[in-house]
Amino acid sequence: MTGMASHDTSAIRPPATGMHRLDVTHSGGDTYAVEVRGHRIRVDQPLEAGGTDTAPTPTELFAASLAACVAFYAGRYLHRHALPRSGLRVRAEFVMATDHPARVAAVRVVVVPPPELPERRRAALLSVASHCAVQHTLEQPPEVDIRLAS
Repeated sequence: MTGMASHDTSAIRPPATGMHRLDVTHSGGDTYAVEVRGHRIRVDQPLEAGGTDTAPTPTELFAASLAACVAFYAGRYLHRHALPRSGLRVRAEFVMATDHPARVAAVRVVVVPPPELPERRRAALLSVASHCAVQHTLEQPPEVDIRLAS
């Protein structure tokens, strides 16, 4: 990490505060409500998969989570360097694996920087945006424990 001091992301990492919790409840059909810190997000399935297509799928939210995390880190970099965030966009594209188990096989995330971003800042913006917490989680997957409540 020599020479990377100006790209330190420690200032934008959320504090580790222990266990975080969210709850998912059935809303009817293939629709579920996700409750997170008082916020509500819905998920559904497309019509061709038997849903009513009233909300994104959980897999789409997975890709959106990565893209939003990249956008957040990019935005914080711009803010820290007094650069405009207006025009910053992040696009994610993903493909599903063709074999089993069902999973996302690949994700491409494209950062569209603000038009005013100086050329000399482009590499640093990409470096910081590439180190978001969701990306790190994908690179070092957590233990997942799925069980029935007693």
